[in-house]
Amino acid sequence: MLTGGITKRVSRLADGRDLIYYDDADTTLPPERAIDARTLDPRPATATMRQDALTGEWISVAAARQNRAFLPPPELDPLAPQTPQNPSEVPSRYDVAVFENRSPSFGPALEDANAPHGLDDLAQIGLRRTRTAVGRCEVVCFSPDTHGSFGSQTLSRARTVIEAWADRTAELSALPGVEQVFPFENRGEAIGVTLHHPHGQIYAYPYVTPRTQRLLASIEAVGPDLFARILETEQRDERVVLQGEHWTAFVPFAARWPIEVHMLPHRHVPDFAATSEAERDELAELYRRLLRGIDAIYETPTPYIAAWHQAPVHVGRDTVRLMLQVTSPRRAESKLKYLAGSESAMGAWIGDVPPERAADLVREGLARA
Repeated sequence: MLTGGITKRVSRLADGRDLIYYDDADTTLPPERAIDARTLDPRPATATMRQDALTGEWISVAAARQNRAFLPPPELDPLAPQTPQNPSEVPSRYDVAVFENRSPSFGPALEDANAPHGLDDLAQIGLRRTRTAVGRCEVVCFSPDTHGSFGSQTLSRARTVIEAWADRTAELSALPGVEQVFPFENRGEAIGVTLHHPHGQIYAYPYVTPRTQRLLASIEAVGPDLFARILETEQRDERVVLQGEHWTAFVPFAARWPIEVHMLPHRHVPDFAATSEAERDELAELYRRLLRGIDAIYETPTPYIAAWHQAPVHVGRDTVRLMLQVTSPRRAESKLKYLAGSESAMGAWIGDVPPERAADLVREGLARA
């Protein structure tokens, strides 16, 4: 039994991939789960990473991802429970289900002769350097329904998903070769979503991501209390959109995207695994409200990326705080922001909507929701 009365049930898919069921505290499902009786092809070989010598960044070349499903009809939804007509990825009816991605960007191998030899090895820069893209990629199904998002779930279901994130963060962080764990949700075709099923993903990287490396450099320059100072400053500002006992959501001072909201816990926690039961309970309510408010800004649902930034597994645990960043390219009801020359080529961002106006839009959406 996990916190909040949520139950975890461990299983496997026909090709050996891990499958974990998380049952709601108020579940109506029986404890038994069906066996995956499909005959599946062998899992693809683990991808290879190549280093960009101009930046030092590592790029995983995962050709097997080209074979993933693309906007199938609801009756062939690969994340819905299996039926005789739909041999999907999940053999049983479920509340929340997590399983290893069939076409991962990282993994399934966790170790081999060309795996990274630690962060110092990855930090070296040279020509034509390669390493095996060890790690893990998992799919998190928020519901058996064929359409929806995190925001459309019940309060009990939202709490179950958060519990799954915390449990998977702890489990994945303990795997050999994993340096950072990243839960996220892509929502909407404008973001590039290929399945309408309400789901997210978790990446367990074999390195510390470039964005987090820049964050660590900022903490070193400003001080170990950077997140505490940001939170204190933002809580006094007009850009706060939602606040509870344990969490505050705000449009950041230097927002890049037309719609961008960050959420921070009020105390330092490096990742979901370190959150308390009370923090998870409140987050289920506030995060769901936030996404519903963002959806209500316009008449149609808002495309977004909901990114849960967590501290790396082995560095920065005392200074990098768990943080949500929800971003959307929607700059008007029928207009999208495209990352053209300046942003894509030079990383030099130009904001289309003043952050203070964006905060007004989010608050208006929250009021309508």
